[in-house]
Amino acid sequence: MLVHPTRRTFVKGFAAGSALAGLGLWRLPAFAAESPLGHELSGRDFELFIGQTPVNITGRPRTALTINNSLPGPVLRWREGDTVTLRVRNRLAEPTSLHWHGIILPANMDGVPGLSFAGIEPGGDYLYRFTLEQSGTYWYHSHSGLQEQAGVYGAIVIEPKAPEPHRYQRDYVLLLSDWSDQTPEALMATLKKQSDAYNFHKRTVGDFINDVADHGWSKTLAERKAWAAMRMSPTDLADISAATYTYLLNGQPPDGNFTCLFQPGETVRLRLINGSAMSYFDFRIPGLKLTVIAADGQPVQPVSVDELRIAVAETYDVLVQVGDLPAYTLYAQSMDRSGYARGTLARRPGLEAPVPQPDPRPVLTMADMGHGGMDAMAGMDHSQMGAMDHAGMAGMGGMQQHPASETGNPLVDMQTMSPKPNLADPGIGLRNNGHRVLTYADLKSTFADPDGREPSREIELHLTGHMERFAWSFNGIKFSDAEPLRLRYGERLRITLVNDTMMAHPIHLHGLWSDLEDEHGRFQVRKHTLDIPPGSRRSYRVSADALGRWAYHCHLLYHMEMGMFREVRVDE
Repeated sequence: MLVHPTRRTFVKGFAAGSALAGLGLWRLPAFAAESPLGHELSGRDFELFIGQTPVNITGRPRTALTINNSLPGPVLRWREGDTVTLRVRNRLAEPTSLHWHGIILPANMDGVPGLSFAGIEPGGDYLYRFTLEQSGTYWYHSHSGLQEQAGVYGAIVIEPKAPEPHRYQRDYVLLLSDWSDQTPEALMATLKKQSDAYNFHKRTVGDFINDVADHGWSKTLAERKAWAAMRMSPTDLADISAATYTYLLNGQPPDGNFTCLFQPGETVRLRLINGSAMSYFDFRIPGLKLTVIAADGQPVQPVSVDELRIAVAETYDVLVQVGDLPAYTLYAQSMDRSGYARGTLARRPGLEAPVPQPDPRPVLTMADMGHGGMDAMAGMDHSQMGAMDHAGMAGMGGMQQHPASETGNPLVDMQTMSPKPNLADPGIGLRNNGHRVLTYADLKSTFADPDGREPSREIELHLTGHMERFAWSFNGIKFSDAEPLRLRYGERLRITLVNDTMMAHPIHLHGLWSDLEDEHGRFQVRKHTLDIPPGSRRSYRVSADALGRWAYHCHLLYHMEMGMFREVRVDE
């Protein structure tokens, strides 16, 4: 159930916006008049069409790609055990598709052109039909080109067969996303020409002076030389920032003030979905605790926090016990702190609460990159840093080994030396901030390992890239040159991911669950998307229980498009 402004509230807002438009302060809500924001469809049979819709999010008229004329698309409410049928029609002048993210289904229903099916041609349609074997919060989006960035995404809520253990009076979907008035193709072209074009947070002379005061001259110089040798910036946390992005909550920009209603003392369930193309968000509600009850649709042991980071494509369900104030701010700042999405939890429409200032800009350290602390870096010969990166620093005792395909590879600009799971680490920008921040170490499924077998073999993959060339890959091999990963039907295996880049990557395996292990190799939590921060090494178990060809990729859209993608084949 989504609450959206009444027509009267919208008209009043529009009148106010007309007066402010000349000041550049007004952003029109992004929904078509005939298809109000946040509308829902429920049942077993659905008709969806993908087309174009005029929108005005930043004060400039643009055209979005939409589902049923809505940005985001309609919330789809299903019920566990039902067989759903979805007729998807293409009203675009290019092929399209829909992928049901995190839903366990037959391969030909997964919606990935070239693997699952041929795609939906202009003027054509495709009939998706599958039985729901799970419940929880999920989402759906195009898997064709860059259409997801342009607006082709929406939320899924699957009601469980059995009653849940949690009680609440209100239930809201909060879908976070990023929007640019530039076309996705223009964004891609810019990144390929200059990968840091949207990084407006580069370090300055003032930062250097402050670092010398804090750390001393020699350590500061050593750290600067290390970053220069790797041709990277420690402020490059996001490829695309608020320099072009407007961050949306259920299709509304911050000025739109998307509002969820409550009464004092009620418990509210919030279904958080990161449906953005490239943006990690840190979510909190100042003045209220968040009790996390599900991750990626699967129930977890409840844990109470003040704040949580939600990687691209992840979902979290939280319960909020509302207090006596008339309004609370739903605040989701981007990981690079260049902007935020926001809404309001309010007693009545039109109310607002104070909006926090963005936190200080985070800066990566060598320790974040899995290269040890500044003391270790100060003793290294930084004139050889680049060569050592490409050789994998394999000659240094106890260091991480790397695939031969990374050695001397022009698609690989660095490698981690001593990665760790870092499951209890809140992440860059969230450490010691005075908040209780959710970590992966806090997430524990309410059920035991669903398979129960120990993995019979292990696959280790490295997440690789070259920042300046904006090239991304697994093991230094881009998708077009890579062989499929072949799994035997019925086997239980362990996949270990090592992040050799300076960026976090949300990795999604289609069609199969990813069962994250703790540092001791024990099952911890079931997910469909795993965040792999820089300098980390994380392992998870996979049961190859679904035949077919499946996509496996980074869910940062432009990283996937530029090569961080593999095919997984499950054969008998």
